[in-house]
Amino acid sequence: MKTTDTTMTITPGPENAHKEIPGNPSTAKTSSIRLNERKNNEPLHILNEADWKFWVENGYVIIKNAVPKEQVAKLAAYLWQYEGKDADNIETWYKRPNAQMQMTELNNTGMVEIYNQQLMWDNRQYPKVHAAFADIWGTEKLWVTIDRANLNFPLKPGFEYKGFIHWDYDPETRPQNVQGVLALADQTDETMGGFQCIPELYRTYDTWKLTQPADRDHYKPDTTGFEIEKVKLEAGDLLIFNSLQPHGIRPNTSNNKVRIAQYIAMMPAQEDNEELRQWRINSWQSREAMQGYAFPGDPMEREKQNPVAELSDLGKKLLGLERW
Repeated sequence: MKTTDTTMTITPGPENAHKEIPGNPSTAKTSSIRLNERKNNEPLHILNEADWKFWVENGYVIIKNAVPKEQVAKLAAYLWQYEGKDADNIETWYKRPNAQMQMTELNNTGMVEIYNQQLMWDNRQYPKVHAAFADIWGTEKLWVTIDRANLNFPLKPGFEYKGFIHWDYDPETRPQNVQGVLALADQTDETMGGFQCIPELYRTYDTWKLTQPADRDHYKPDTTGFEIEKVKLEAGDLLIFNSLQPHGIRPNTSNNKVRIAQYIAMMPAQEDNEELRQWRINSWQSREAMQGYAFPGDPMEREKQNPVAELSDLGKKLLGLERW
């Protein structure tokens, strides 16, 4: 099948709609297809009814053992190697990153600018991961985000961050979008960093916003009075959250523990958006790093030294190389 010229470089989506917002540019800001509402009690494939109820009420859900522990451990080990750091030598952890974020709040949060390595695609195209997102959307015809990974180290002077709560998409636009994170190692200790969110604000947003000033920041809420929930995950667990969920990375206040994760999400395939489809194919084929407001890319272009990731039949559809 003919794909695209490997020298092709285009911006993702019309006029790069993510240039000044945090969201991932490898898919659209919102889907024309609404998230699954199960109006006719349609069957679920991976989630059970308790999972679904929790998802609806809290705006996030955890799929246990979405990817085998031995598989995610391989990527965790590779990330240490890729960053030139030694998991057993804390002195190597605090090397300055190769790129600074335009979204400065993410600096020092341990983002790893890697997007198309084989082990990352192995996790993306793992059937249980796809089936979970298919439950959330009510369709199997999905595209996976081409996203990065995270090595979140303990705070120390010069390597601090505030663990801010934010939205990646303006909730006033009611985006039909979800996001996700796959734990590559256990993160059951609340002090070691990891995902945090505010389900109460997710539930009460429409009334909460009426109490807020007209010039409020639509991406960073005032969280006064809300309890921030620190979500615990084990290696191989997949967390999916609604983009209306205010969230962030909690500060790692442990002494020597590292939160390791891969960001994975899926949205309904936009097969009529040929520009975006070709951009996605080129990103995979040419090992091009993501770029956007929250995505600086890798100035060293280390991924170009790797072979093109092999895709399963499912992976080809999740990329857009083959159509659903």
